[in-house]
Amino acid sequence: MLNFPDLPNDHAIAAMALTVFALYLFSRDDLPLEVTSVGLLALLAVGFTLFPFEADGRTLRPSRFFEGFGHEALIAVCSLMVVGQGLVKTAALEPLGRILSKGWGQLPFLSLVVTLLLAGALSAFVNNTPIVVLLLPILVGVCLRTGAPAAGVLMPMGFATVIGGMTTTIGTSTNLLVVSVAHDLGMRRLDMFDFAVPAVAAGLIGVVYLWLIAPRLLPHRELDLSDASPRIFEARLEIGESSPAVGQRLADVIAMTHGEMKVVRIRRGETFLYPLPDVRLRAGDRLRISDTPARLKRFEATLKGTLYSGDRIFDADNPFNAEGQTLAEIAVVQGSALDRANLRYAQFLSRYQLAVVALHRAGKDILPPTEEIHDVALAPGDVLLVQGSQGHISELKQSPDFLVLDATMELPHTSRAPVALGILIGVVAIAALGIMPIAVSAVAGATLMIFTRCLDLSSALRAVTPSVFFVIVSSLALGRALTDTGATQYITDVFLALTYGAPSIVALSGLMALLAVLTNIVSNNAAAVIGTPIALGIATKLGLPPEPFVLAVLFGANMSFCTPMAYQTNLLVMAAGNYRFGEFVKVGVPLTLIMLAALTYLLDTIYL
Repeated sequence: MLNFPDLPNDHAIAAMALTVFALYLFSRDDLPLEVTSVGLLALLAVGFTLFPFEADGRTLRPSRFFEGFGHEALIAVCSLMVVGQGLVKTAALEPLGRILSKGWGQLPFLSLVVTLLLAGALSAFVNNTPIVVLLLPILVGVCLRTGAPAAGVLMPMGFATVIGGMTTTIGTSTNLLVVSVAHDLGMRRLDMFDFAVPAVAAGLIGVVYLWLIAPRLLPHRELDLSDASPRIFEARLEIGESSPAVGQRLADVIAMTHGEMKVVRIRRGETFLYPLPDVRLRAGDRLRISDTPARLKRFEATLKGTLYSGDRIFDADNPFNAEGQTLAEIAVVQGSALDRANLRYAQFLSRYQLAVVALHRAGKDILPPTEEIHDVALAPGDVLLVQGSQGHISELKQSPDFLVLDATMELPHTSRAPVALGILIGVVAIAALGIMPIAVSAVAGATLMIFTRCLDLSSALRAVTPSVFFVIVSSLALGRALTDTGATQYITDVFLALTYGAPSIVALSGLMALLAVLTNIVSNNAAAVIGTPIALGIATKLGLPPEPFVLAVLFGANMSFCTPMAYQTNLLVMAAGNYRFGEFVKVGVPLTLIMLAALTYLLDTIYL
């Protein structure tokens, strides 16, 4: 018989309502996470100032909600981001890429499982992003040369890095948060490899699925990235003085392209016109169109127009006028000069002599009506269609800031790569041996990256993703509000009432499944911080060890397999492999169920 607990106090109800509202805001793609996070901090601080909460004769100080800014988990996460960026900048993992490249040319079937295992192993100690950035161009190039279906390779590789990140305390920021919050609430601190056994055992089962089954679930889609891509790009086509479209009705202009061109909007000066069939075009009009690169260039040639980048310099070095120009697709990588910046601010054209003529963002409209291409704030996973000389594109491939999506495998190399790799090994070894806490060793490693010039200061600052930074702080504040007001205790009692009479393994599995659902919808860090005190409450009420329930939260919050938006590396893989949303669901849901079943059994067997 269900016996639900009485409703908690008003502050606890308000904290739970704010948490639900926060999770909704975190799931909104049109609201920057950092803005949402700062707003939540303000609501908590102001709310508890205007309506003080007292318990056991003490008043909850609103300033406690800002303690997350100095939390050791946040410091460790940010420092490890800097260390990981040092590996990217120095191309410290480049030798592994060359070894893999040779293996793929000889034994592709076995090389796939080796790639998956290596990707997972590296992700246990390094942020997933540099691993994916290293492997994507290698795997795309091998698939194009050998004729192997790239769709069956890229997504499994990306998911393998997510699985690998589950195995150590530093594998992901989520792991560090769960371990730190659980320690703050009284549980013993989990060391770096304390949960490696269940994570590795379940991970190996997941890798077998990614090796043998996942490629069969994905389409054998042609991926001719060296020529044209099936990706749909948003572009502006400017009508020149000599264009045959001048003075013509839009319907007749579209007919010139055999009815293929789709015009979304027309910009005439500062005025925006709807693409009505009878609108007559003028010189200087800019047509907003969306299509594949090949068609965009065909429309440009047919109408004698120009794909407008918005920041052109008409001189001898202008990429629009240079001889032997070509097109290339470039994915924005986390921590690069374009991450969270626009092309104007980054001075992309003048720095790289490449004009960005179109943009692609998976599943979204990347160009607001009033913005030009050079004004759009870019995000990891966005793909730029650039135009310029082959030489300038080749130079771009040598930069670890960009991921050029074509058939080549030119990998950058720097003399400081061994230094960066040595720093990472030192950070991990010192923390694993218990000589220093991970927060201390990571800060020391980040400092060494800058002092040894493996990383300049601006790159180090860009490595710290603002969205991750502020989501962690606001999540810690929400967790504090839920715990101190008694809301966590109430949620725990409700969960236990729903699972009353069931074996403990049901509560364990249900908690992990709940976190797995949340992490594919909202921020995994937010879900983890909110779920950790609930896990401890469940363990206490059941009289069981807290470790398996805390690890259920940790593992569940890492199962970012079902949607491309669930994790940043999913977006990079989606851009490179031209995957569709449904293909992530098709492969990710079975993988989530496999990992859920394996980890539930292992946690129950080992800890309960």
